[in-house]
Amino acid sequence: MTTTPTVPQLPDTKGLQQLDAAHYLHPFTDHDALAQKGARVMVRGDGIWLWDSEGHKVLDAMSGLWCVNVGYGRTSITQAVARQMDTLPFYNSFFNTTTIPAVELAAKLASIAPPGFSRVFYTGSGSEANDTNIRMVRRYWDLAGQPERTVIISRRNAYHGSTMAGASLGGMTGMHVQGGLPIPGIVHIEQPYYADHGAGMTPEEFGVHAASWLEERIRELGPDKVAAFIGEPVQGAGGVIIPPSTYWPEIRRICDKYDILLIADEVITGFGRLGRWFASELYGMRPDLITFAKGVTSGYVPLGGVLVGDRVADLLVTGGDFNHGFTYSGHPVACAAALENIRIIEEENLVQQVADDTGPYLQQRFASLAAHPLVGTAESIGFVAGLSLVRRKAANVHHQERFDPALEVGMVCRGHMFGNGMIMRAVGDRMIIAPPLIMTRAQIDEMIQKIRYCLDLTLADVQARGWM
Repeated sequence: MTTTPTVPQLPDTKGLQQLDAAHYLHPFTDHDALAQKGARVMVRGDGIWLWDSEGHKVLDAMSGLWCVNVGYGRTSITQAVARQMDTLPFYNSFFNTTTIPAVELAAKLASIAPPGFSRVFYTGSGSEANDTNIRMVRRYWDLAGQPERTVIISRRNAYHGSTMAGASLGGMTGMHVQGGLPIPGIVHIEQPYYADHGAGMTPEEFGVHAASWLEERIRELGPDKVAAFIGEPVQGAGGVIIPPSTYWPEIRRICDKYDILLIADEVITGFGRLGRWFASELYGMRPDLITFAKGVTSGYVPLGGVLVGDRVADLLVTGGDFNHGFTYSGHPVACAAALENIRIIEEENLVQQVADDTGPYLQQRFASLAAHPLVGTAESIGFVAGLSLVRRKAANVHHQERFDPALEVGMVCRGHMFGNGMIMRAVGDRMIIAPPLIMTRAQIDEMIQKIRYCLDLTLADVQARGWM
């Protein structure tokens, strides 16, 4: 007797979309617009692939939200989580208490961190970690006998989270206008984006010039008032803005000159994404504090924190109570997930693989997209990449003609990507990716093929609309 295999029943997409519209307020979303078209319901993931509630298979070239470094479907992480939940699902880190996973993870993080980092402060997210940085930096200078050092300098178009302090540190004007931000004591300088600000200079000259904006602002504010400078090694949500090689060494020199603490926000760039455990090593940043989250658990469970350099930590630990922390600081289940995630990264040699093999291959294949009629530049480093959509190409990047931002060509392109099994994010007219670190050369080829096909559809679309 033969039996007919059963076909898995798909969820009720329409019903879920109606419930979503009625009850779920999404991050960074126009809810009226979303309700009209309905949210896409993701139901399953495996490797670099996702499936939605209508059965469509999608290549996730954004690693969820820059975080699923080891890919979906890692049962050893879910098993580690389940074991910890069965043993001790929660206890706090207050009241002179600790847990085994929190201790073991702190020691592990110290072992993979750059030299000079032996302590960690846990949070629930990158946003909370950057809030912690503000508290920690100001407490440090207070203990050092310079309480007037309170100002933190950041950059325009930077992203450092979505809390009041994190959004203030970030340089996203759209966030600032909706909350009376930034809060006092946070100021910004221009970002090191060569295409926008480097006309008449080589990239190397521009890197030094862009770093000089920090020194100008320090002098303007008064060195005795400035506590720290914060920056992403590569700006992520700002559009994968890769600084010239001369930028970070010059920033480090300036911070040393004025005795300013340097914070590397590695929420995106940490845990192998640029072919190093932390991108600050790649750029020679030598930061005093490192913000982490996302890739520490590959997004399986929320966890964030600050790697605290010995200069700061040695003073904090002798300075009495540091009156800061969270219920979920060092959550044992999150720490158990992180330990198994890091074990996978080490066992599969993913950091070195990105550095020596798949990262250079992605750079080579992604650069080939610059030949497309719609693409002005196509740049990558490690496993982050971004390309610019332009109305008219030119050999000199500063002579290319861009689209009117009101046309939202990037969103047109993103629509074609999503409609053809490809997740590629739009930041204005920059299209960006950050694939899972497990991606193979063959999968990189498949991804580039999908991107090129969707660029062709976008080109035909904007031509039909009379935009080119």
